[in-house]
Amino acid sequence: FDRLKSVGTFVRTLEIWSFVFAFVFRRVALNLKFTYKGGFSEEKKLKRTEELAKWLRLGLLRLGPTFIKIGQQFSTRVDVLSKPFIKELEKLQDRVPPFSTEMAKQILQEELGKPVEEVYDDFQDEALAAASLGQVHLAKLKKTGEQVIVKIQRPGLKEIFDIDLKNLRVIAQWLQKVDPKTDGAARDWVAIFDETARVLYDEVDYKNEAKNATEFAAQFAGTDWIKIPKIYWDYTAQRTLCMEYSPAVKINDLEGIKKMGVDPDRMARLAVEAYLQQVLRFGFFHADPHPGNVAVDRGDPEGLGRLVVYDYGMMGRIPPEVKGGFLDLFYAVFEKNSDNAVKALSKMGVLVETGGDLTAVKRTADFFLGSFDNRVETQETQRSQNKEEYEAEFKPQRTKEEKKARRKQILSNIGEDLLVVSKDQPFRFPAELTFVVRAFSVLDGIGKGLNKKFDIGEISAPYARNLLIEENPSSLPPQVVARQRDFQRRFDKNNKAIINLFKGPDAIEEIAEIVRDIERGKLKIRVRALEAERALERVAVMQDLMLKAMVACCAVNIGVVLYVSGLLVQAKGAFGVSGVAMLQAAAASMKLSKLTKKEAAFSGAA
Repeated sequence: FDRLKSVGTFVRTLEIWSFVFAFVFRRVALNLKFTYKGGFSEEKKLKRTEELAKWLRLGLLRLGPTFIKIGQQFSTRVDVLSKPFIKELEKLQDRVPPFSTEMAKQILQEELGKPVEEVYDDFQDEALAAASLGQVHLAKLKKTGEQVIVKIQRPGLKEIFDIDLKNLRVIAQWLQKVDPKTDGAARDWVAIFDETARVLYDEVDYKNEAKNATEFAAQFAGTDWIKIPKIYWDYTAQRTLCMEYSPAVKINDLEGIKKMGVDPDRMARLAVEAYLQQVLRFGFFHADPHPGNVAVDRGDPEGLGRLVVYDYGMMGRIPPEVKGGFLDLFYAVFEKNSDNAVKALSKMGVLVETGGDLTAVKRTADFFLGSFDNRVETQETQRSQNKEEYEAEFKPQRTKEEKKARRKQILSNIGEDLLVVSKDQPFRFPAELTFVVRAFSVLDGIGKGLNKKFDIGEISAPYARNLLIEENPSSLPPQVVARQRDFQRRFDKNNKAIINLFKGPDAIEEIAEIVRDIERGKLKIRVRALEAERALERVAVMQDLMLKAMVACCAVNIGVVLYVSGLLVQAKGAFGVSGVAMLQAAAASMKLSKLTKKEAAFSGAA
């Protein structure tokens, strides 16, 4: 960390771009079959991917706090990185040696406007813990004698962020131009960067963290099974935070929880329920609920155990329309209504109009809703008929052959639709949703560590149903609520029909105008011939490949002639043009290869 503060802007920029180009080169080499010793295979590619992911993690650690935090945030972006990278980035630890006690006390005096001795008694010189953004010390308040945690930010952190983020914005703009987006999700790299930068700057403003903790505590006021440490605002500033000392056992410490006499399974369930409340009820949630930030103590009145939540620097807020979309999506899944599911996704901002064909998305949603419903029914039947065996084995995993057969079944039903979705790219992944997905993934891992029979889906479903009931004052069963919603929709349609009676003459005139346009040949009807579209796309890529290859060959020939004629400068120019054209031809060849692989994958041939 001291080295980072000592290097200049130019050297730091050089370090960042050297790392970026090295990663890009290694990433491109993953798909170049000729670079594999002894021939290419999927196993070799997976092994090389895992090695690259580890190299990336170590490189981020070397580059310091900005890149450590960015790596931790990207470990939530399942829409951006593949599983090996996600798995490796989740291991990112930002523990670093603490800075000196003298520096910590100096920062405290600058922020609070008085010497440490006038504010705290028994201020511990040795830091309890140190990370890339700051460190924490144990102390007692001079006025009340209460034991508190004092969090102090590292010096010079904002200056490092400023340099690093300027370079990262340029990288994001470059990625925006070169990302091929062949997986059906149109990523906005600049928006991802802006969200990441916002979160980073929020994390280095401890007043913002204190505000988050206060709001979070208000959400759970009156809930005795969750503890949010109290914030002492009189001793909190931009670079220092004072909060109640609340020791507890990490939630993934199974033995420690058992020693307290607390039921681990209950705590795992409460962790999920707390998060569901944050997301579905309050719309304000903890974006980083890893085991270091969620702990357990016996502090509730009955001694059954309660959750203790730390670190409020990284929080997420779900806009009302997204929260409403969540609820609508739950209703749609319950009703098995693909049209409403697609509308809910649109309301959440996950699905957007791109000028493409949303019919394919609806058919895909219809298939998966039916598949989900059948799977739930099968599980319930297995439980009722073979409860003991089912509990003993707890959901046996499918064999490799069964998984392959299942994949072929999916592709035979919706392979064509998946190709359309991949081409049209109607999906967007708002940052707040990726934080939610990652958080549930972490909680699922914690739950399975505490109880191997833990199933986050089984816990979430009843809570979601209860929430749907609570959203309706009648507190009726979900089936009745669904019928009420259906009746309401029909009632609204009838109202529209009555209004349309008065608008009838205008509507008839509009229809007559459309008929006249058809007769005059002015109306154009768009029909998608998907196979023809793919064939034309393939032809266009092949033409581009052939053109670039021809340019490269001609430039080489011209360069040779010029070189033989003694025109060295012109020859170098021709060779340069040839090199550029060859690179473009290689890129077109890779694009053609990807098209072939994608079609084979979605048709079930691969």
